[in-house]
Amino acid sequence: MGAIHLNKEGFTARVSDVLESGQWKYLGDKPAIIDFFATWCGPCQALAPTLDAMAERFSDQIYVYKIDVDQEPELASLFNIRSIPTLLFVPMQGKPKINVGLMSKSDIDFAVKNVLLAK
Repeated sequence: MGAIHLNKEGFTARVSDVLESGQWKYLGDKPAIIDFFATWCGPCQALAPTLDAMAERFSDQIYVYKIDVDQEPELASLFNIRSIPTLLFVPMQGKPKINVGLMSKSDIDFAVKNVLLAK
């Protein structure tokens, strides 16, 4: 299936209603990676195939979401996104972990296994 593109409404329904409530509470039924990107960003374009591959590989264990910072500036501002790509690793419990900049496939794989899927 690949990564799922989210707008503000999709984020509020699938990830968190933090924009309304002011409190972070993850709403998903599986951990998630959220990719804040822009279509004009070269490193973002380089990262996209890796994230799509992760979405396929771990499709029954995690979600991979994409948020275009140019289309959804309110969401980018909510997480203080100042540089792209920025990845949020959202575990089922606790606060998201943030990584700014291009990550290698092996680093993303490590984060999925040790941050999102660690028991």
